[in-house]
Amino acid sequence: MIPPASPRKFTLREKFATVVSLVIIASIMIVSGYLIKRQNEIYYNELGKRGQALAANLSYNAEYGIILESKPELENLIKGVAMADDIAYVIITSADGRILAETGKKLYQGAKILRGYQGRSERESGKLKQTYYTAKNGTEFIELRHPIETPHQTMSKENLGTAFGFCGIEDSSELETIGEAKIGLTLNNLNREIIKSQWAAAILTFIVFLSAIVIMTVFVRIITRPIETLVEATDKISKGDLTKIVNIVQSDEIGCLAISFNRMIESLKKSQTEIEEYNRTLEEKIIERTSELEEAQSHLIQSEKMAAIGQLAAGVAHELNNPLGGILGYAQFTLEKMEAKELQGITEKDLESYKRYLRDIEAQSRRCKTIVQNLLKFSRTSQSAESQEIDINQILQETLTFIDHQLMMKQIPLNIDLDKKLPKITGNPGQLQQVFTNIVINAMHASQSGSPISVSTRYLAPLGEFPGAIEISIADHGVGIPVENLKKIFEPFFTTKEIGKGTGLGLSVSYGIIKEHGGEIRVRSKPGEGSVFIIIMPLEKKLYPADKVYDRQRIQAGLQ
Repeated sequence: MIPPASPRKFTLREKFATVVSLVIIASIMIVSGYLIKRQNEIYYNELGKRGQALAANLSYNAEYGIILESKPELENLIKGVAMADDIAYVIITSADGRILAETGKKLYQGAKILRGYQGRSERESGKLKQTYYTAKNGTEFIELRHPIETPHQTMSKENLGTAFGFCGIEDSSELETIGEAKIGLTLNNLNREIIKSQWAAAILTFIVFLSAIVIMTVFVRIITRPIETLVEATDKISKGDLTKIVNIVQSDEIGCLAISFNRMIESLKKSQTEIEEYNRTLEEKIIERTSELEEAQSHLIQSEKMAAIGQLAAGVAHELNNPLGGILGYAQFTLEKMEAKELQGITEKDLESYKRYLRDIEAQSRRCKTIVQNLLKFSRTSQSAESQEIDINQILQETLTFIDHQLMMKQIPLNIDLDKKLPKITGNPGQLQQVFTNIVINAMHASQSGSPISVSTRYLAPLGEFPGAIEISIADHGVGIPVENLKKIFEPFFTTKEIGKGTGLGLSVSYGIIKEHGGEIRVRSKPGEGSVFIIIMPLEKKLYPADKVYDRQRIQAGLQ
């Protein structure tokens, strides 16, 4: 199926030309229509005035001929009037309607009134009446009718007996209608003039419109050409070509824009050169910096581990002191017994006592050995690549061996609930031991005497795409973490402890170790109710490059 073509987008030039053209056309049409209408009205008014003058003049001159009913005189009179081209006919009638003189075409026979012509069909101005007609042959004409009047003398009854009615006596006179003059004016010439005027107006409108379009096109071209040049240059810059320079020499805003545009291109060229130069050495710098960060991370982890060992030193010493004291006591007691008796005097009962002493010595020695081995394992420098199959429960138990005495000294109970069915995972035991130590010590510092710390593990079975994991939970009922600090606790050197009691690197290093193992640390805490640190260790390690880069950035930020 062929997708429908998208509608064509109009350019700025086309939009501007279209709008201005419509405005010009509308303006010219309105002005031309008004002028044509006004001119038509003037034509008709002038024609009406001319007909009125002709009718009034004819009525005045025909008075004597009508009184005498002299047809030759009247015919000579109307022939002079009918000489004009637009006079269709001239008729003089008597008062009783008889035609006394007539000339021209008889358009009035069978003619019909032209209704609504120019807003009027019949009109009366003083004594003159004019009516618009349409002849049978379609000719349009105006019939002008003017009464022919003559003065009529009257005398009052009181003056009838006077010998001389005109001596000292005023007579009254009034006008008497003795006939009517009719003039028919055709509208052919007038209509032709009107059509000529309309055509002239139309041609003038077209010429003005065409001239305006040409002028506007040139003007728009002058305006849009620099803009098109800027658009072309911008398009090339977007494709990476910084060789294009805008050559616009104008003193207006577009010229200022072109100057700024050229400055921007020069700045981009300079930046591009610097970026290219930096890219040439970027790979070497990345390798060098990565090596430095890995070394710094290793030193940082080991430094934090040694700080934790320093905190555990007193507890380890006390743990070693008790079994060593028992070993020394049993050894001295056995030696004293054996020196006090001869070999032949040693009884069976003494041998049993010696064996029991030796078994106690062996047990206490193994305990010391375990403590020392765990301490050495914990303090040993190890890299992230040294991974092996480990038992999370065993690492937790070995970790709690160091901390158990400190918890006991602070009278903080330790509740341990370990899932015995945990599968083994791949990891670095020393680093995980360091994570557990940091979190438990932080929980101990946040707790009061009698406030328990709970350590538990559980197995999260695989489900769908989830491959399964081990969850380690370390919970306390201490002071808790304020909401504003929850997002900062894994940042390097962030600590709420007093000066000298914390480096602020413990949780940051722990976060990095767990991320390197493909796991994550979650925290839930409420001020005054305690905190819960949940560590999720996946059965299948999935470490994404972005995670490692992020951890290095975190350590780098801490070192700077």
